[in-house]
Amino acid sequence: MKPVNQKAWLLVLPVLLIVAFSAVIPLMTVVNYSVQDSFGNNQFFWNGVGWFAELLDPKSDLGSRFYDSLWRNLAFSAIILAIEIPLGILVALSMPRQGWAVSATLVLMALPLLIPWNVVGTIWQIFARGDIGLFGAAVNGLGIDYNYVANPVAAWFTIVVMDVWHWTSLVALLCYAGLKSIPDAYYQAARIDGASRWAVFRTIQLPKMNRVLLIAVLLRFMDSFMIYTEPFVVTGGGPGNSTTFLSIELVKLALGQFDLGKAAALSIVYNLIILAVCWVFYTVMTTADARADSEAGRG
Repeated sequence: MKPVNQKAWLLVLPVLLIVAFSAVIPLMTVVNYSVQDSFGNNQFFWNGVGWFAELLDPKSDLGSRFYDSLWRNLAFSAIILAIEIPLGILVALSMPRQGWAVSATLVLMALPLLIPWNVVGTIWQIFARGDIGLFGAAVNGLGIDYNYVANPVAAWFTIVVMDVWHWTSLVALLCYAGLKSIPDAYYQAARIDGASRWAVFRTIQLPKMNRVLLIAVLLRFMDSFMIYTEPFVVTGGGPGNSTTFLSIELVKLALGQFDLGKAAALSIVYNLIILAVCWVFYTVMTTADARADSEAGRG
């Protein structure tokens, strides 16, 4: 039997050490905090699953804040996915396929993605103001009483529009990459068969974009569900608690109130929710993709 050279693992060892230092060790620290209570002077006392029980109890103060923030997060992510995925597909279908316009369009589409999150929040904080902001003045000019500082509906509208402006380009670029991978022979066969534009999209383009759409859905769900900087800069979680998402609630607990045990328990549950929903998305979409491939093979 030919001996196996195990020296290649030495090349992976630095990466494993970096991951352990930057991810595993902080995670273990958070887990340790989540089962303890602190009374200052770096003194910790065992609390077991007490924080988790309080967090998952909707009748407790911590539990009510957690569930309220969770529903806001889920609603926001659902709205974002419902808008950005179809809009990104539509933009990708409208993008040019050849010529100098391709490079220009790709650069323009990538520009919003290059802007840091805090700068995006600052831009829209000014842009959406009714007195000096162009967007706020335009909405008020339509006869709508628009004030994102005082009106929860206006605050939600501002954050949703801001996120759509910032991240639709990502979905469009991913879908565009999927469209570019479709061979011209597919379109030639569709023209010979006299297929309509909708038939081409339904039977050729959409199936070929399934995998990039899976990536787009997962990325946009994770980003939207973990959103913090933009709403914090624009609204600070207000008015009231109307835009206080889980990330903002977590920062309030950890830094505002310095409740490390509660914050650690919330962060662990927060992370588990993201993993669970992403797993559901991945399982459903890959199962549907596999079913479509098998049906196409039988056909």
